Amino acid sequence: MDGQAIEPITEAPRARRFPLPSRGGEIAALEFGPADRPLDILFCHANGFNALTYRSILAPLEGLRVLAIDLRGHGATTLPTPIEDRDGWKIYRDDILALLPFVAETPVVMAGHSMGGASSLLVAAAAPEKVRSLVLFDPVLMPDALSAAAAPSAVAQSPMVQGALRRRATFADKAAAFAAYRGRGAFATWSEAQLADYVEAGFVATDDGQVTLACAPAWEASNFASYDPDIYPALVAEPCPIRILRAETGSTCRIEDRLPDLTASGRVRVETVAGTSHFLPMERPDLVRQALWAAAQV
Repeated sequence: MDGQAIEPITEAPRARRFPLPSRGGEIAALEFGPADRPLDILFCHANGFNALTYRSILAPLEGLRVLAIDLRGHGATTLPTPIEDRDGWKIYRDDILALLPFVAETPVVMAGHSMGGASSLLVAAAAPEKVRSLVLFDPVLMPDALSAAAAPSAVAQSPMVQGALRRRATFADKAAAFAAYRGRGAFATWSEAQLADYVEAGFVATDDGQVTLACAPAWEASNFASYDPDIYPALVAEPCPIRILRAETGSTCRIEDRLPDLTASGRVRVETVAGTSHFLPMERPDLVRQALWAAAQV
């Protein structure tokens, strides 16, 4: 992409699958780094994306063992996707809590982008003994947002919900999907390597020879519609160190009015990254890697 170098991918990730019978299926993941060391970082993607989307960002973290998972309803994970009566994003929290005993014997750094960052917060608040720190990239933190339970009609009509429901799901093949997305909309600031990885894991074959989104538009929309008020209190209550890199424009980390109280103790660090949008990891992979590397060394 013009003006943005494609980061070299120094290592091919290992595909992993973790059966979770108690959750109704299995979690798919990509593992980077030495397999013979304890897990350093567990990474969670944004709504609608998948673990492979972040390959060019995570692979150069040489020497660290990183596990990037496909959240429920995304990528190759096969956990069921019940839309009715969802209880916020706790479904992701509980999936990760079920996964952690199989992947980490010691506390890990949890990191995530957008919904993945907010879900990581919920995990850390529920099981602080399993998480040694958090690194969050424009996490969805909206202390004043209405919950779906409080205002279901308003939530259902929100632009993000409606936009997800209108999203085109099916293309002739992955090349057609790539061509349709290249340089447009949410993908305008992405490198071609990042977009190619998103498309590769973000579409699955259909019976008629086409491809369709692995994250169904209805599931993506239900994630937007089911944001709940428990996420911000998790940020306040969680005792571990937290570093937040938020976007300069279009941020979903809307905590400006609360920064003095949040950051007074030094436990929570919040940095606004100039020139970035909500897709900060794709736009500044260098800063993402620096933040992850620093957290893993503590």
